[in-house]
Formats: sequence, C-alpha cells, structure tokens
Amino acid sequence: MENDEGTTCIKEKYNFRRKIMPLKLMYITNNPKVAEIAQRLGVDRIWVDMEYIGKEERQKGMNTVKSHHNIEDIQRIHSVITTSELLVRVNPLHEVCSEYCSSKDEIDQTIAHGADIIMLPMFKTRRDVEQFIDYVGGRAKVLLLLETGEADENIEDIVTVPGIDEIHIGLNDLHLIYRKKFMFELLADGTVDRLCSIIGNKGIKYGFGGIARLDEGLLPARQILGEHYRLGSSMAILSRSFYDLWVENDMEEIERVFRFGITEIREYENRLSHESTEFFENNHKLLKHQVETIVEKISGKKKV
Repeated sequence: MENDEGTTCIKEKYNFRRKIMPLKLMYITNNPKVAEIAQRLGVDRIWVDMEYIGKEERQKGMNTVKSHHNIEDIQRIHSVITTSELLVRVNPLHEVCSEYCSSKDEIDQTIAHGADIIMLPMFKTRRDVEQFIDYVGGRAKVLLLLETGEADENIEDIVTVPGIDEIHIGLNDLHLIYRKKFMFELLADGTVDRLCSIIGNKGIKYGFGGIARLDEGLLPARQILGEHYRLGSSMAILSRSFYDLWVENDMEEIERVFRFGITEIREYENRLSHESTEFFENNHKLLKHQVETIVEKISGKKKV
C-alpha cells in the first residue's frame, strides 16, 4: 500500500495531467473531401503521409497503412484546412539519389506547400534529430516518431536537443523490433510508461499509438483512452480501425462515423476528467489482463 505522501503525489500528478486534455486527434488522408469532414467534426490534425522509403521492407506482409502520399497531396489538403493543423510525415533522413530528392529538399517542399507540423520517422540518434531540426529551421513544428530500438536506447540524450515540440511513440514498428506479438504489449509491460516519463520530464508533449471507435478494436479504445489519460498523453491517431478508407469511401458513411465516433471519444474524455486515481489504476490492471489474453490467443495457446 502507498503511504499518504505517495498518494498525494499521485493525485497531484493526475490533476496536472487533466489540464492537458482533451487529446489532439490525428487522421491520415489525402482526400480533401474526407479532410473537410474530419476537420468539421473535430479532428485536430489532418495527416498527409509521404513516408515510403524502407517501409515496405520493414512491414512486408503486414496489414498496415502504406499511404504513398506526395507533395501535391499536401497542397490539396492545405487548400481545405482552416481550423485543423496540417501534419506531414516525411521520409527518414536520406541523401539524394536517382529515385528521390534529399531530405532537405523534401522538407523544404513540404513547408512550402503548407505543412504546419513535420514528423520524422525512424530516427535513431541525437545527431539525426539535430539534423532534422536544422532542416526544418523553425518554419514548422517538429514532431518525432519514436519507433526504433536505437531511439529508445538514446532517448534520454535525444530529449535534451533544443527545438523538439512533440514526440509520438510509434507502437507498430517498435513492437516489431522488440519481437512482441501485439503492439499494446509495450503499454502493458511498462515501456510506454518509461518513455512518457523521460519525455514528459523535459516538458515535451507526447502521445502514443492509435485508437479505434470507443468500444471497438482488438483492445477496446475505451481502455486505451484511459491509459492516454493516466500517462498524460497529448495526442492519438484515429487508426484504420476507426475508419478504413481502403474498404469504403462513402462520404455519407464517413460523416456518420466521424460524427458519432468523435462525439463518443470527447464524451468519454469528459468522464475521465472526473475519475479517481483508483479508476486509472484499475483500468491499467484490466488492460494488462486483456493484453495477456490477446497475446495468448495470437501465440496459439488458446483457441480464438
């Protein structure tokens, strides 16, 4: 059992974290009509995803999002953005070659076409981050996508680099590197807790993973939202499980899903703002149990 002093510290920590809610919700699309709907119904960041270098090799055979967006998509989305921020994930740092321009040129073009936030994937070292920040040159917000083992190992050094606005913990690639069966094992085993603590202690905003609609997903989004709140997260991706444009591109259905889904999320966040420390502790215990059950099923130890 915790002593009174420990309990007081926990309560103060949760009270502080409540101030940074609600989460900034992010959605990946290069379709201006979908972007307009998402923006109007409460998505905070519309995400153009240009990363493709090395992605096919890393995620070969996996049912993951490989968007293949381009510079022209940035301009198309920028033309409909009025209240949401325009987030662009560029490629990992690279030199010019016959197949693509250099990272510097790519970042310059991304900013010129209207990006508010630029995300760097697959970084590994302090030097990578310094180089990226130098290329951005204060012209857009800097968002790092922490998804390599090297970045994890170097995180205490990396967070001391001036100019980092936010860090998102990429559970998909990171869980593959650590040979986990299920991406949310990193949330259950303390990895995300540790990273959030290191990042947050430097005053840098952070988030992790993605969420489906509130009671959907292999691990219900309701439990994951509780973890975002427990850990003081500032952002979450609306995942392909929230709405998969590859399956259906019906604008009326998109409007219905976003209206209902985001309203549910915001209402649940409001409830979370009034919950006790005990609630979050119990939610974490439940999540760990659910993750263990899912991993057992994936491993074939139990029948699905």
